[in-house]
Amino acid sequence: MSAHYHSIVLGVGSMGAATCYYLARQGHRVLGLEQYDISHDRGSHAGQSRIVRKAYFEHPDYVPLLHRAYDNWEQLEAETGTDLFLRNGLLYAGDPDSILMKGIHTSASQYQIPVEVYDAESIKKVFPQFRVQQDNEVIVERDAGLVNPEKSVLLFAQQAIKHGAEIHTHEKVAGWDIKNGVVHVSTDKGSYTADHLIITAGPWAGDFIPQLRKELHVTRQTIAWFMPSDMHDFYSENFPCWLIQDSPGDDIFYGFPVLPVQHFGGPIGLKIAQHNPGTIVNPDSVDRHVTTEETEKLHHAISRLIPRGAGRLVASKACLYTYSPDENFIIDFLPGTDQKVVVACGFSGHGFKFVPAIGDILSDLVTRGVSNLPIGFLSIDRFLK
Repeated sequence: MSAHYHSIVLGVGSMGAATCYYLARQGHRVLGLEQYDISHDRGSHAGQSRIVRKAYFEHPDYVPLLHRAYDNWEQLEAETGTDLFLRNGLLYAGDPDSILMKGIHTSASQYQIPVEVYDAESIKKVFPQFRVQQDNEVIVERDAGLVNPEKSVLLFAQQAIKHGAEIHTHEKVAGWDIKNGVVHVSTDKGSYTADHLIITAGPWAGDFIPQLRKELHVTRQTIAWFMPSDMHDFYSENFPCWLIQDSPGDDIFYGFPVLPVQHFGGPIGLKIAQHNPGTIVNPDSVDRHVTTEETEKLHHAISRLIPRGAGRLVASKACLYTYSPDENFIIDFLPGTDQKVVVACGFSGHGFKFVPAIGDILSDLVTRGVSNLPIGFLSIDRFLK
């Protein structure tokens, strides 16, 4: 049977679930199509925790989007009566002349984001758990923290359904096209039509956006949890999230406190990951086994940066990042579709904190034809000239 919708959302991960929610909340007939479960661990947005921050070193133009994201995280918490955003702060450390530290200062200054500046000695009085290089600058952003990705995706999907969205899981999209101004989507279980298509397919975006297939690169990233010597020192009330440029090169590592399982699930331990791009892979044939060599690299990093956190390995896993060439997002109408198709992809390992803002933006694009947030710097044109 064929059904017609205002919008079909291709991929109901984080961005897709939020988009379904914002469209359904406005009363639009929405269909979300997801090839796996909601949520799942085959893409980018699983693994217990994701950092949320405003002093954005990547580019100050992201900060207005983060203001909206903060507001929308709070709105979702209020609507569902659920605590999602744990504001336990974020510690940054690195060479004062690095892109990381200079970028934080630029965004904080331009948008009056409160931050505290320390050196290697003074930070010991605040967070003695860290071992910071003597020539490093340290910045603490108190109004930062973390959210649970699995719970967030599930809540957005739940609220979308509550507002009338239809979401199909375990239904794989075969393709789409536009005929006589109508979007047609075919899957392994049926066919559907819509006024608009929104592609939020994460690592699989290139399969459905031929113009970007060669521009997007999917990388395999590893994360691990280690048991600290004293759990109490690393609970969220005593220990912040962190993002540190490590001394052996330009490697950037990040991590989280020990989180309560009743709110975040397992594993129990200190989570650490490397932000730099991993090996390029095919998302359909990823080796999910994490090697001893990979966990040892993470163990060596946490031993240098947080010595008392470097206990035994508790768990490890592999996830995926989808990189654009400049590591900035791509959010735009797809050229040649008469504004019938919107794409949101290339979140490059730093997208999750924006989820409620991106869902809001994509909803606006297919209902109003424009967003009131400054997303011009994320245009697809920068790659399709």
